[in-house]
Parts: sequence; structure tokens; C-alpha cells
Amino acid sequence: MNTITSLFLGFITAFIGIIPPGLINMTAAKVNLKEGKRNALWFVLGAILIIFFQSFFAIVFAKIINRRPDLVTLLREVGLGIFATLTIYFLVLAKKPKYKTRKLTKNSKTSRFFLGMLLSGLNFFPIPYYVFVCMTLASFKLFSFDTTSIFIFVNGVVLGSFSVFYGYICFFNGIGNKTDYVTKNMNIIIGSITGLISVITLWNVVKYYF
Repeated sequence: MNTITSLFLGFITAFIGIIPPGLINMTAAKVNLKEGKRNALWFVLGAILIIFFQSFFAIVFAKIINRRPDLVTLLREVGLGIFATLTIYFLVLAKKPKYKTRKLTKNSKTSRFFLGMLLSGLNFFPIPYYVFVCMTLASFKLFSFDTTSIFIFVNGVVLGSFSVFYGYICFFNGIGNKTDYVTKNMNIIIGSITGLISVITLWNVVKYYF
């Protein structure tokens, strides 16, 4: 049961974190449109390889932090401030993004694989994201930091990430007319996610003090 739970939590955590239109998934869709599914999948494999290591090291870091209750409380309060600020920014202050297509010149499988690794490596959000999520799940007794649970959770992250990327590749043509609508409302999507995380964090902070 713990195996299934860890796999599911890793999957859903990655799914929620990656599903908003972003640089990596939109690039995967564009590569598919311009160069075909094979090159797009090579791009995705490169991105997922980096996500695997990012999530693994993030969980290991969360395990170290989790041994220090004082640091856990401090990070929760800092995280609450950060995610609350992000929620206000995306829902109130941020302007609607404009999606612009870019011409892709390189089309070899190798170049796409390394491009996926590069773009994924430049994205530092997954590290603090998985640190925070794992610590939150651990506080609710939904996740433990034993070796088996960590690797199963990371595998869930990989599966969830691949599912989202593959979904963008397969269904991008079908939602072509709705792409602008989704992109313009990306701030609302991200703001809603950070708002939900803020509420969960606030609950943990209040529960600790009271």
C-alpha cells in the first residue's frame, strides 16, 4: 500500500507542477509540430532525465531538513510567504502572457535530447517545489523518507512528468485553437496552484503553534 501511495503521490505532484503551460512542455509541443513525434520524445527524455535527478536530490535535501524541527517550521513560514506572494502576483499583478512561436533550426535526435536536458536544467523550480511538497506530505504522515519510498516517489515523478509532456505532444494539434486561451489564463492556473499550496502551508503553521 505504501508503494502505491508513494507512486501515486509522486505522479500527482509532478502532474500538478508541470501541467501549466511552460517553456518545456510548450517546446515539446512545438518540436512535435515542426519535426515530428520522434524528435519530440527525444526532447522529453532529455528533460525527464534532469527531472529525475532534480527530484531525487530535492527529496534527499528535504530528508536532511526534516530532521531539524526548527528548520522545518522556519521553512514552512518562509514557504508560506513565498507562495502567498506568488499567488497575489499571478492572480492580481501579473499581465497576461503572450505566446510567441520560435523557429527551431536544429532537428537531430541528439540535439533535441540535449536541448531537453538544457531547458530542464535551467529550470530550478522543481528543487524547492519537491522539497516543500515532500516535507508537507511527511507532516501529514503520507510520505516517509526511507530509501524505497524515495525511489518509488521519484519514479512517480518521472511517470507524471512524462504523462504531461506526452499529453502536450499528442493533443496539441487538437487544442490548437484553444492554445491562446490556455496561455492567456496561465497566470490564473499557476496562481490557483500556489494558492492551494499556501492554504496547506498555513494549516501546517497554525497546527504547529496551536
